[in-house]
Amino acid sequence: MAAAPAGTAAAATPERYVLEGPPWSPPVGVPASVRMLYSAEGNAKGMTWHAKSELVWQQEGDRYDARMEVSAFLVGSRVQTSTGRIDATGLVPERFGDKARRSEQAAHFERDKGSVVFSSNAPEAPLYAGAQDRLGVFMQLGALLAGDPTRYPEGSSIALQTVGTRDAEDWTFTIAAREPLDLPAGKVDAVRLERAPRKEFDTRVEVWYAPALGYLPVRIRITQQNGDYVDQKLDSLGKP
Repeated sequence: MAAAPAGTAAAATPERYVLEGPPWSPPVGVPASVRMLYSAEGNAKGMTWHAKSELVWQQEGDRYDARMEVSAFLVGSRVQTSTGRIDATGLVPERFGDKARRSEQAAHFERDKGSVVFSSNAPEAPLYAGAQDRLGVFMQLGALLAGDPTRYPEGSSIALQTVGTRDAEDWTFTIAAREPLDLPAGKVDAVRLERAPRKEFDTRVEVWYAPALGYLPVRIRITQQNGDYVDQKLDSLGKP
């Protein structure tokens, strides 16, 4: 699928993976291993909290592991993990885990069956080509942007099947203009991508990528339907 020039009507049509037809294999720029520390702020049940969080991304050959942990007094500790392969299309997840306090739920990508299996005993979901999980999707979007930024002009969008621990949904991210960010790590220009809610109880997901840092996610903000949110801003980069 060729990229549409900026400003055309076709530019607003989401690019996405499909099961039928020729494979969609856009250029990708998967980052090298890195540890990203964030200053996190959130609101839960009307109370604001502050904490540190970290995203550890490890890439070795055709394998990757990602781990995001947020720990705060009011909300406890939450750890998300994504493990899988890397191929010409980017991340190919095999397992997604989401652990709150001592309890973990997981989703398993069973590609031989063409389905996603959930440890929560939720009904299996069909697995579509290019599917991501709710952690790996942040790295995959950055890899797509890094592979060929001109492919994604302002106003265009990217649609990916995104898997949680109980369901698999189509998430469509719209590309906005570059904007300056004043982060704990310093000032950067970043491209904002937004998944806007489409129905009741949908989550709003906003993520900012810094071209100068290889399109790493320098800010991630997730807002629930009830107004609760988590906003993570890059504090520092280092080795994992």
